[in-house]
Amino acid sequence: MKLKITYTKKFSKHYSNLDNKEKELFKEKLNTFIDNPRHPSLRTKKIQGSDGLWEFSVNMDIRVIWFKENNELVILVDIGHHDILNKF
Repeated sequence: MKLKITYTKKFSKHYSNLDNKEKELFKEKLNTFIDNPRHPSLRTKKIQGSDGLWEFSVNMDIRVIWFKENNELVILVDIGHHDILNKF
């Protein structure tokens, strides 16, 4: 079963700040994530000290913060450079 993806207003706002190359790379990684959230290239891991928040890497600098609503739905909370993790 494929995951369904939705996102927050914060995610949408910060996504719009990415350049075109970063957006393209995100789209590729999102497809990988939908097929296999634990794919090694995503470096998926739980955010320490958070309640159910996870991250995956778009590249060595850009991270996506997300959580799973249920077995089918993933909510993308935020996207940005590595320092966004400091907010969570």
